[in-house]
Amino acid sequence: MRDHVLLSVHVLAAIVFVGGSAVAASLFPRYAPVAGPPGEGERSPAVAAALHRITRGYSLFGLVVPAVGIVMALAQGRMGELWIVASMALTGVAAVLLATQIYPRQRDALRDPDDGSRLRALSMLAGFYNLVWAAVVVLMVVRPGA
Repeated sequence: MRDHVLLSVHVLAAIVFVGGSAVAASLFPRYAPVAGPPGEGERSPAVAAALHRITRGYSLFGLVVPAVGIVMALAQGRMGELWIVASMALTGVAAVLLATQIYPRQRDALRDPDDGSRLRALSMLAGFYNLVWAAVVVLMVVRPGA
């Protein structure tokens, strides 16, 4: 029963919080302001600011995912399994990327819009963030060596 509850919390938190931060990070460059005269209709500083807040908030709540995952792995005695270690390492990569690159670049883009070149880089970083999470999901499903 305990394992089912932990797994349910782990999966639901991943879907809602990690998924939410991934979507918000991906959508931000589309709505962030650019310098110069107003362009196409999709740019909206208010929407970009909301996506920035969602990126931060959901990322903080998303800390539940690795915390519950670690508790579950410890309870099951599986902490040393390769797929869990690899998943934790990738989760760390995603967290560092979000905290040191994506979130600060979003903040900078809102404060000081440029011609859009920083937004292109930010879009690429968000794509990499999503790719890292996709790799974690694959590891969770396939569980190589388990």
